[in-house]
Amino acid sequence: MNDTAATRYILPSGLDPIMNRFFNLLPKLGISVLGSRLLAVRGRKSGEWRTTMVNILDSDGKRYLVAPRGHTQWVRNLRAAGAGELRLGRKVEPFTAVEMPDADKVPVLREYLERWGWEVGRFFEGLTKNATDAELAEIAPGFPVFEIHPARH
Repeated sequence: MNDTAATRYILPSGLDPIMNRFFNLLPKLGISVLGSRLLAVRGRKSGEWRTTMVNILDSDGKRYLVAPRGHTQWVRNLRAAGAGELRLGRKVEPFTAVEMPDADKVPVLREYLERWGWEVGRFFEGLTKNATDAELAEIAPGFPVFEIHPARH
């Protein structure tokens, strides 16, 4: 992985902060847009819960979190914590997470683009669901992917 991919992080800009506040409110109210949830992860320094809306990719009996903006704060917090919660209204689903190696990300990135390319495509450097495996493999280091599993009580 090159240094640029390892540190790739696209900050919200323009109308993003306003739209993010609106879309983060929906799961709090119990409204899911195409499977979205409010991701809650403990801050690696503060220990306080940090939240953001995410799209959960369900594929072949597995569940994934993809970070289209790159190595964001929620990604760094999830790496440190190894666990979090998916929230929708009053429903709280604790989970554990395992980050996928770059070599295994291509099918997940393709399926993510098939489902949400209309929403997050601008973060994928011009690539679409029709990108070649080689093109997706090339950008994979800049797009963290976590496989998530229900937490054991």
